Amino acid sequence: MARPVRVVGLGGSLRAASTSRTALQAALDGAAEKGADVQLISIRDLDLPMYTAEHAPPEAAHRLAETVYACDAMVWSSPTYQGSVSGSFKNALDWLILLAERTPPYLSNKPIGLISTAGGVQGLQTVNAMDFIARSLRGWSVPLVMPVPQSWQTFDPDGRLTDEAIAGQLRALGAEVTRAARQFQADGTCDYAGNGLAPARSRP
Repeated sequence: MARPVRVVGLGGSLRAASTSRTALQAALDGAAEKGADVQLISIRDLDLPMYTAEHAPPEAAHRLAETVYACDAMVWSSPTYQGSVSGSFKNALDWLILLAERTPPYLSNKPIGLISTAGGVQGLQTVNAMDFIARSLRGWSVPLVMPVPQSWQTFDPDGRLTDEAIAGQLRALGAEVTRAARQFQADGTCDYAGNGLAPARSRP
Protein backbone atom coordinates (compact mmCIF):
# COMPACT_ATOMS: atom_id res chain seq x y z
CA MET A 1 0.00 0.00 0.00
CA ALA A 2 1.38 3.41 -0.97
CA ARG A 3 2.26 5.77 1.86
CA PRO A 4 0.16 8.93 2.26
CA VAL A 5 1.38 11.81 0.14
CA ARG A 6 2.80 14.80 1.99
CA VAL A 7 1.44 18.18 0.90
CA VAL A 8 3.07 21.37 2.22
CA GLY A 9 1.28 24.69 1.93
CA LEU A 10 3.40 27.82 1.74
CA GLY A 11 1.90 31.27 1.82
CA GLY A 12 0.00 33.95 3.57
CA SER A 13 1.27 37.44 4.15
CA LEU A 14 2.71 39.49 6.98
CA ARG A 15 -0.82 40.54 7.99
CA ALA A 16 -2.28 38.91 11.08
CA ALA A 17 -5.65 38.57 9.29
CA SER A 18 -4.18 37.15 6.10
CA THR A 19 -6.76 36.15 3.50
CA SER A 20 -4.18 34.23 1.48
CA ARG A 21 -3.32 32.16 4.55
CA THR A 22 -7.00 31.38 5.11
CA ALA A 23 -7.35 30.36 1.46
CA LEU A 24 -4.28 28.16 1.80
CA GLN A 25 -5.75 26.39 4.81
CA ALA A 26 -8.95 25.67 2.89
CA ALA A 27 -6.95 24.05 0.09
CA LEU A 28 -4.99 21.97 2.57
CA ASP A 29 -8.27 20.87 4.15
CA GLY A 30 -9.25 19.54 0.72
CA ALA A 31 -5.95 17.67 0.47
CA ALA A 32 -6.41 16.19 3.93
CA GLU A 33 -9.92 15.04 3.01
CA LYS A 34 -8.30 12.98 0.23
CA GLY A 35 -5.91 11.35 2.66
CA ALA A 36 -2.83 13.58 2.38
CA ASP A 37 -0.62 14.47 5.31
CA VAL A 38 -0.60 18.27 5.27
CA GLN A 39 1.50 21.03 6.80
CA LEU A 40 1.00 24.78 6.52
CA ILE A 41 4.03 27.07 6.55
CA SER A 42 3.00 30.67 7.11
CA ILE A 43 5.17 33.42 5.64
CA ARG A 44 4.45 35.50 8.75
CA ASP A 45 5.85 32.81 11.03
CA LEU A 46 8.99 32.16 8.99
CA ASP A 47 10.52 35.56 9.79
CA LEU A 48 13.14 35.12 7.08
CA PRO A 49 15.71 37.81 6.30
CA MET A 50 15.95 39.02 2.73
CA TYR A 51 17.79 36.49 0.61
CA THR A 52 21.41 37.18 -0.19
CA ALA A 53 24.16 34.84 -1.33
CA GLU A 54 26.72 36.80 0.64
CA HIS A 55 25.77 35.53 4.12
CA ALA A 56 25.29 32.11 5.69
CA PRO A 57 21.66 30.95 5.38
CA PRO A 58 19.73 31.23 8.66
CA GLU A 59 18.39 28.15 10.41
CA ALA A 60 14.84 29.09 9.40
CA ALA A 61 15.83 28.90 5.72
CA HIS A 62 17.37 25.47 6.22
CA ARG A 63 14.23 24.22 7.97
CA LEU A 64 12.05 25.56 5.15
CA ALA A 65 14.21 23.93 2.48
CA GLU A 66 14.28 20.56 4.26
CA THR A 67 10.52 20.54 4.79
CA VAL A 68 9.86 21.43 1.17
CA TYR A 69 12.31 18.87 -0.16
CA ALA A 70 10.73 16.07 1.88
CA CYS A 71 7.19 16.71 0.65
CA ASP A 72 5.48 15.21 -2.39
CA ALA A 73 3.50 18.28 -3.45
CA MET A 74 2.89 21.90 -2.51
CA VAL A 75 0.19 24.54 -2.51
CA TRP A 76 1.31 28.16 -2.83
CA SER A 77 -0.87 31.10 -1.83
CA SER A 78 0.08 34.75 -2.13
CA PRO A 79 -1.77 38.04 -1.93
CA THR A 80 -1.65 40.21 -5.04
CA TYR A 81 0.69 43.15 -4.50
CA GLN A 82 1.14 45.51 -7.45
CA GLY A 83 0.04 42.84 -9.91
CA SER A 84 2.35 40.09 -8.64
CA VAL A 85 3.31 38.03 -5.60
CA SER A 86 4.19 39.72 -2.34
CA GLY A 87 7.83 40.45 -1.61
CA SER A 88 7.80 38.25 1.50
CA PHE A 89 6.41 35.29 -0.44
CA LYS A 90 9.00 35.67 -3.22
CA ASN A 91 11.74 35.98 -0.62
CA ALA A 92 10.76 32.64 0.91
CA LEU A 93 10.98 31.02 -2.52
CA ASP A 94 14.34 32.66 -3.14
CA TRP A 95 15.73 30.76 -0.13
CA LEU A 96 14.95 27.49 -1.92
CA ILE A 97 18.25 28.04 -3.71
CA LEU A 98 19.45 25.78 -0.89
CA LEU A 99 17.97 22.89 -2.87
CA ALA A 100 20.01 23.57 -6.00
CA GLU A 101 22.57 20.84 -5.39
CA ARG A 102 20.12 18.12 -4.32
CA THR A 103 19.32 15.08 -6.43
CA PRO A 104 16.91 15.80 -7.97
CA PRO A 105 17.30 19.56 -7.54
CA TYR A 106 14.77 22.12 -6.34
CA LEU A 107 11.13 20.99 -6.65
CA SER A 108 11.58 18.35 -9.34
CA ASN A 109 8.48 16.20 -9.86
CA LYS A 110 6.40 18.01 -7.23
CA PRO A 111 2.90 19.13 -8.30
CA ILE A 112 2.11 22.64 -7.10
CA GLY A 113 -1.32 24.21 -6.66
CA LEU A 114 -1.49 27.98 -7.10
CA ILE A 115 -3.76 30.40 -5.19
CA SER A 116 -3.93 34.18 -5.09
CA THR A 117 -6.16 36.61 -3.26
CA ALA A 118 -6.73 40.11 -4.58
CA GLY A 119 -8.70 43.15 -3.55
CA GLY A 120 -9.48 43.75 -7.22
CA VAL A 121 -9.65 41.44 -10.21
CA GLN A 122 -5.95 41.05 -11.10
CA GLY A 123 -5.32 37.85 -9.13
CA LEU A 124 -4.60 35.81 -12.25
CA GLN A 125 -1.48 37.92 -12.80
CA THR A 126 -0.19 36.65 -9.46
CA VAL A 127 -1.00 33.07 -10.40
CA ASN A 128 0.89 33.54 -13.67
CA ALA A 129 3.90 34.90 -11.79
CA MET A 130 3.85 31.88 -9.47
CA ASP A 131 3.62 29.57 -12.49
CA PHE A 132 6.83 31.01 -13.93
CA ILE A 133 8.56 30.60 -10.56
CA ALA A 134 7.34 27.00 -10.23
CA ARG A 135 8.77 26.18 -13.65
CA SER A 136 12.12 27.74 -12.79
CA LEU A 137 12.22 25.56 -9.67
CA ARG A 138 11.33 22.51 -11.84
CA GLY A 139 7.93 22.00 -10.21
CA TRP A 140 4.69 21.10 -12.01
CA SER A 141 1.84 23.61 -11.70
CA VAL A 142 -1.49 21.80 -11.78
CA PRO A 143 -3.89 23.16 -14.43
CA LEU A 144 -6.56 23.96 -11.84
CA VAL A 145 -5.66 27.35 -10.33
CA MET A 146 -7.55 29.52 -7.87
CA PRO A 147 -7.31 33.32 -8.15
CA VAL A 148 -9.76 34.76 -5.61
CA PRO A 149 -10.82 38.25 -6.81
CA GLN A 150 -12.39 41.01 -4.73
CA SER A 151 -11.39 39.34 -1.50
CA TRP A 152 -13.35 41.90 0.53
CA GLN A 153 -16.47 40.05 -0.65
CA THR A 154 -15.10 36.60 0.20
CA PHE A 155 -13.42 37.14 3.57
CA ASP A 156 -14.56 39.03 6.65
CA PRO A 157 -12.40 41.79 8.24
CA ASP A 158 -10.66 39.16 10.40
CA GLY A 159 -9.58 37.17 7.35
CA ARG A 160 -12.14 34.38 7.73
CA LEU A 161 -13.53 32.79 4.56
CA THR A 162 -17.26 33.46 4.27
CA ASP A 163 -18.02 32.27 0.72
CA GLU A 164 -18.73 28.53 0.74
CA ALA A 165 -18.56 28.30 -3.06
CA ILE A 166 -15.00 29.67 -3.01
CA ALA A 167 -14.16 27.40 -0.09
CA GLY A 168 -15.34 24.41 -2.11
CA GLN A 169 -13.20 25.41 -5.07
CA LEU A 170 -10.16 25.78 -2.83
CA ARG A 171 -10.75 22.33 -1.34
CA ALA A 172 -11.06 20.96 -4.89
CA LEU A 173 -7.64 22.42 -5.68
CA GLY A 174 -6.16 20.69 -2.65
CA ALA A 175 -7.78 17.44 -3.73
CA GLU A 176 -6.34 17.77 -7.25
CA VAL A 177 -2.84 18.42 -5.92
CA THR A 178 -3.16 15.25 -3.85
CA ARG A 179 -4.35 13.26 -6.89
CA ALA A 180 -1.47 14.54 -9.00
CA ALA A 181 1.04 13.70 -6.27
CA ARG A 182 -0.29 10.16 -6.10
CA GLN A 183 0.13 9.78 -9.85
CA PHE A 184 3.71 10.98 -9.60
CA GLN A 185 4.25 8.54 -6.75
CA ALA A 186 2.88 5.64 -8.82
CA ASP A 187 3.96 6.52 -12.37
CA GLY A 188 6.74 9.08 -12.07
CA THR A 189 4.73 11.55 -14.15
CA CYS A 190 1.35 13.25 -14.33
CA ASP A 191 -0.69 13.69 -17.49
CA TYR A 192 -4.05 14.79 -16.02
CA ALA A 193 -5.88 12.55 -18.48
CA GLY A 194 -9.32 11.43 -17.37
CA ASN A 195 -9.67 13.80 -14.43
CA GLY A 196 -11.75 16.47 -16.14
CA LEU A 197 -8.94 19.01 -16.32
CA ALA A 198 -7.67 18.04 -19.75
CA PRO A 199 -9.01 15.93 -22.59
CA ALA A 200 -7.97 12.32 -22.41
CA ARG A 201 -5.43 11.41 -25.06
CA SER A 202 -6.18 8.47 -27.29
CA ARG A 203 -3.63 5.69 -27.37
CA PRO A 204 -2.30 4.36 -30.67
